Amino acid sequence: MRKFVTVVLALVVALVGFTNPTSPSVETAAAVTTGRPLPSWAKSASIYEVNIRSFTTAGTFKAFKAHLPRLKKLGVKILWLMPIQPISETKRIGSLGSPYAVANYKQVNPDMGTNADFLSLVKAAHAAGFKVVLDWVANHTGWDNVWMSNPSWYTRNNAGVIQPPNQDWQDVADLNYSNADMRAAMLDAMKYWVTTFDIDGFRCDYANGVPTAAWEEAARQLDAIKPMFMLAESEGVADELNSAFNANYSWSLLSRLNSVANTSDPDASYLTSTLDSLTYTYENGSFPVTFITNHDQNSWNGTEYERLHGFVNRFSALYFTVPGMPLIYSGQEVGFKRRLQFFDKDSINWPKSSSMTTFYTKLVSLKTKNPALWNGSAGGELVQYDGTNAKVLTYSRQKGSSKVVVAINLGASKAKTTIDTGSAFKGYYYDYSTGKKFKVTSSRMTISVPASGFVIYSTALVK
Repeated sequence: MRKFVTVVLALVVALVGFTNPTSPSVETAAAVTTGRPLPSWAKSASIYEVNIRSFTTAGTFKAFKAHLPRLKKLGVKILWLMPIQPISETKRIGSLGSPYAVANYKQVNPDMGTNADFLSLVKAAHAAGFKVVLDWVANHTGWDNVWMSNPSWYTRNNAGVIQPPNQDWQDVADLNYSNADMRAAMLDAMKYWVTTFDIDGFRCDYANGVPTAAWEEAARQLDAIKPMFMLAESEGVADELNSAFNANYSWSLLSRLNSVANTSDPDASYLTSTLDSLTYTYENGSFPVTFITNHDQNSWNGTEYERLHGFVNRFSALYFTVPGMPLIYSGQEVGFKRRLQFFDKDSINWPKSSSMTTFYTKLVSLKTKNPALWNGSAGGELVQYDGTNAKVLTYSRQKGSSKVVVAINLGASKAKTTIDTGSAFKGYYYDYSTGKKFKVTSSRMTISVPASGFVIYSTALVK
């Protein structure tokens, strides 16, 4: 959702399910769950956010489908499509409005194509080895949504007037989760996209604007159709990750990377506590989605180049190697350096080639080939080191025989650091940059890192 406030607020809402107004409380659900199962195909996956209307000049499913071979070469596994439903015209902002102001949950936006066009895209994506995750807006609708004929389905003031979720989102109307009929209709609409189009999961917009128990009920019923990958646009709402969602957002990491990139003379201590939180905050196999840009960041806060400056490559290496599922946003893989208009037509200009495509393809391959970097409990925990050079951030991850060691130079001069990894990290490695194989024979490892660069050693060769 645009202009999303990253500070998680306590929401005073009734904790009820989509279909059962007497569903157990979150506390009860949390006590009996051991973590939401992760589909096997998501264990090593990277995710790619698709902005359909900006992806091509046509802005259609057919036009995007032509990019599937290129994205397959990039190596990403999951395609997250921003909302594809019709956009409300009432109180619309800009010429096209927000894709998060949904007019009908069971239709495709005619500007993007037909039902047949979308089904063709999903089938082509599946045939190419992708999984398709649909953006789902459950907290609010547009003002001319077909549900407006049921005023009780919406939050109203004492005068009976339907309200927006907050004063910043005047183009949408807040849904009332104390209404069982609305909850049933919402779940029915989610099922429609799974049974009709065979989608593989949902990225749930403003997830903590909806009662957790409602998401738990949705996940339970959707999983009965097929195993779902469920991603919450939230952070810090731990009960959502018990059985409703596999992953949420690591805004804290993004915020810290933005801050460090704009700090004079930063050192490793600026990042250590944030990286530690990626391990202790997530339990039972859940994990964050890590990123340096997405549709909100690009349109509202600036491109990664505006925010991170000369740290883009280094921090890309970081967010691909710390715990979490890395996200690439439309255009990021070609070094796109322009903010896309959010409410109006604004297309990406795709170059014939880009060094950044090679850069991100290799990072995706690094993650895919090294189980130590896989998602949730499929991957290894992060261990940080107190190296001999404060300007170099060093950490490792290990899962069985798979080992990865990372050193990121936060300074502008060539640096060398020595770390003590212990005997577990003795053995053969490949240098990520050169592909050369070498042997570590001591528990102490000395690493030379280029100026404003990074070094990665892994037990699997990455080309």
